[in-house]
Amino acid sequence: ISDPIEQVAVDILENAGIHVDKKAKLSEDQLMKIIGDYDGLIVRSGTQVTAPVIDQAAKMKVIGRAGTGVDNIDCNAATRKGVMVMNTPGGNTISAAEHTVAMICSLARNVAQGDASMKQKKWDRKKFMGVELHGKTLG
Repeated sequence: ISDPIEQVAVDILENAGIHVDKKAKLSEDQLMKIIGDYDGLIVRSGTQVTAPVIDQAAKMKVIGRAGTGVDNIDCNAATRKGVMVMNTPGGNTISAAEHTVAMICSLARNVAQGDASMKQKKWDRKKFMGVELHGKTLG
């Protein structure tokens, strides 16, 4: 695992009998030097899994992206090497939905504008009333 990841994910792998090494913040050169010893690699968005990295992955069977998208993984290089690439697109669905609701509420009530005004030691309450959400349909 080459990026920070929740301990529960590590526990799941270890409970399935998989030996897990956590080595975060490796440079591409550092990753290239050790990747040949591993059967799998789990990344988030911090690790770029480039063609040169994949070329050094002699035993690699799978690259897993803990999150949505695989734009940080050279999927063509992985395919040429016979390495499966997978991601977890639904992993952050609840967090993303909650953040969206928070942003909608913030926009409806002019929270950012009010905050900036307060920091400038100004307050024009009428300017920042926004709209109440009660009875509204959001989407």
